[in-house]
Amino acid sequence: MVGLVILMRYSRVNSPNSKPNSKQNSSNDDDLQSSLYISSTAVFTMELLKFFICTLVLFHSTNYSFPHLFQIFKNSLIDSPYEVLKLSVPSLLYALQNNLLYCALTNLDAASYQVIYQLKILTTALFSVTMLHKKLTVRKWFSLILLSFGVILAQTSTSQDSHVASIPTDLAKKNRLVGTLCVVMAACTSGFSGVYFEKILKGSPKVSLWIRNIQMGLPSVLLSLLSSLLKDYSPILRSGFFHGYTTTVWSVILVQAGGGLLVALVVKYADNVLKVFAASFSIVVNAVVSYVFFGFVPDGRFCVGTVAVCCSIVIYSGGGQKKRTILPLNRLEQGGKEEKENLIEDKDS
Repeated sequence: MVGLVILMRYSRVNSPNSKPNSKQNSSNDDDLQSSLYISSTAVFTMELLKFFICTLVLFHSTNYSFPHLFQIFKNSLIDSPYEVLKLSVPSLLYALQNNLLYCALTNLDAASYQVIYQLKILTTALFSVTMLHKKLTVRKWFSLILLSFGVILAQTSTSQDSHVASIPTDLAKKNRLVGTLCVVMAACTSGFSGVYFEKILKGSPKVSLWIRNIQMGLPSVLLSLLSSLLKDYSPILRSGFFHGYTTTVWSVILVQAGGGLLVALVVKYADNVLKVFAASFSIVVNAVVSYVFFGFVPDGRFCVGTVAVCCSIVIYSGGGQKKRTILPLNRLEQGGKEEKENLIEDKDS
């Protein structure tokens, strides 16, 4: 979701007091960030909103029957504690991942973030080999090497946006390192949680997408709230839970919650060619938008790295998959093998 990445970056650098000048040093960085909203509260609010949306969808599917809705909650949550417990692991990892991505886009330009985050393809492949004992073809191994090469080029480039250019060089290097580490860690949590999710679903009963989101959503809401209180209790107590929330921040939360579910549904009904095109296209569009709105100036190394990453995505995804039927009539009502496999991508979207 290009729009989400751009909005998140904009929301993290657009505060009037968050733009240091060349005379300020790293000791002032905490003061400069004090006007920003608390990212952990945004993660909790997004998870709560997503849970509410899934509940509304289920409520609609019951013809607005509260007894039927309560029965669904009882069956999927109260009567299935083991399922909820198993799904708490990816829920915890996804909550951690969302917090890492906010940290990454606070310290790293959007274009670099989009390229480096494609490492989730590499981590997912590696965890699939080790945990699910899947075998990769020579073509896929080559694409993963090409992906790593492209990410290294992009990360070591001197490309930067206007916000990075406005701060001291030492602080800019530190921020880029922190941002890169956050993206890499987010890619690792994305890969592990996705593969773990696929593994536990193989022995689980078949349920609809929305019930599965409810089972994952409740632990996500609770864990996000706990994380927010443990990590930012003092700032929340001092400034308030919704401190620094602007129209842009609420837009980020709405897009991340509603847009993620919408994209997950659209991706399910798209064939492999369209998904590959969307992934590569998003990288290019992100760089262009970053150039227009953030003054991002890519150098030759970043451009070569971006091309390498896009090519690796095409090579890795090409062949070996059948085209799915577009918009099956009863897709949301039935579970199934495809749904289990594609749910891995839902949280990342």
